[in-house]
Amino acid sequence: MSEIGAAGSSGDSETKEPMPVMGFLDHLEELRKRVVYSIIAVGVGFGVCWWKVERIYDVMQRPIISVLHKHQLPEHLGYLNPTDPFNLYLKVAALAGLFLTSPFVLYQVWMFISPGLYRNEKKYVVPFMVSTIALFMSGGYFGFKIVYPRALDFLIGFGKQFQPMITIGEYTQLFLSIVLGMGLIFEMPILVFFLALMGIMSPSFMVKNFRYSILVIFIIAAIVTPTPDIVNMCVFAAPMLVLYGLSIGVAYMVYPKKDQPKEEKA
Repeated sequence: MSEIGAAGSSGDSETKEPMPVMGFLDHLEELRKRVVYSIIAVGVGFGVCWWKVERIYDVMQRPIISVLHKHQLPEHLGYLNPTDPFNLYLKVAALAGLFLTSPFVLYQVWMFISPGLYRNEKKYVVPFMVSTIALFMSGGYFGFKIVYPRALDFLIGFGKQFQPMITIGEYTQLFLSIVLGMGLIFEMPILVFFLALMGIMSPSFMVKNFRYSILVIFIIAAIVTPTPDIVNMCVFAAPMLVLYGLSIGVAYMVYPKKDQPKEEKA
């Protein structure tokens, strides 16, 4: 009997591990430290990327150059202000530096929130960082290789009776909106991970509302697609549907088990 009581008390102590307590000023100091470390890292990344910024932008130009060549149009971009190329290179180097140092920045984010987590929740640090970076890179690559070239081909082909005057600023804005947008869309499993870990979203809820999720996904795809054709909308929606299915599996793995029997009874 005493053994059962001891086992029960030890199990309770594991599930009710005391949460670390930090004062308000301690939180501010920790936040300041993590922000300073992140800014320094991004600054170093900016310097490295500025050194190769022309080569980086050459890679960014490949989709439009390829489409212009396909439609037998002049293969160059223009600018309207003498300061545009310099400002553009600053933006590109800053974003590339942020992307380059994103693992370190994400680690600083985790180090800031980890004191408020239980010991069993801290084991997710490595999967969180690896999956966040991998999903963002996969989304960006998918946008760069598939979505963006198809959108450019449609748009330029649709206006082939006109002479395009594409500026570097407009092109870069469209490039970043699609590539970064796809990278953020691919972070859906990470968002579900945190919602499920906090007990806000359960896997059964996601399964029950799957048909409504399909509708929402296609609405989002219609909004973010730069072209009005259905094919490109489906190209956007297809990976989002796959990610939603993956998110259900993520929610099942991390959703608090103690709440699942209540859900099943209901």
